[in-house]
Amino acid sequence: MIKLRKLEPSDLPFLYQWENDASAWADASIHNPLSRQDLRDYIASTTGDIYTDRQLRLVIEEDECTKGSIDLFDFDIRNRKAAIGMYIAPEYRGTGIGKQALQLLEEYAFGQLDLRMLYAVIAARNIPCSALYRNAGYDPSSPLKGWTLESDAVVWIKLYVPVNK
Repeated sequence: MIKLRKLEPSDLPFLYQWENDASAWADASIHNPLSRQDLRDYIASTTGDIYTDRQLRLVIEEDECTKGSIDLFDFDIRNRKAAIGMYIAPEYRGTGIGKQALQLLEEYAFGQLDLRMLYAVIAARNIPCSALYRNAGYDPSSPLKGWTLESDAVVWIKLYVPVNK
């Protein structure tokens, strides 16, 4: 069973490896590598409070083994929505870790943060990730033609409407 937890200084080697995975840059709209110091500063400066930081990065962990990260960003308090970003280490892709992490993040976002919408912008060519969101109940919304030089993208949206409110 996985858990999501706040970033710790000991996560620096994982973050350094993941943030500098050039194969993921095009899909994440990242344009340059990050230094260890950049990431140390980020870990030190983040409070882990989405209301303060306007984003929340959580580590995906199973049996004390770090397997990826999942983020809420573009946090919009007024409209009660946020974007999702996820990175699963290559050796754990296809194992169901992403599905479990997404479910835990949704429980937190909809239950604790009282958000009403989560969305993810996924490169159209990223079939496994699109399947993950489709199977988790997200609807494809806006096609984004020419979103990056490498690929079009699709916005996947999940709305939460609480019962009895």
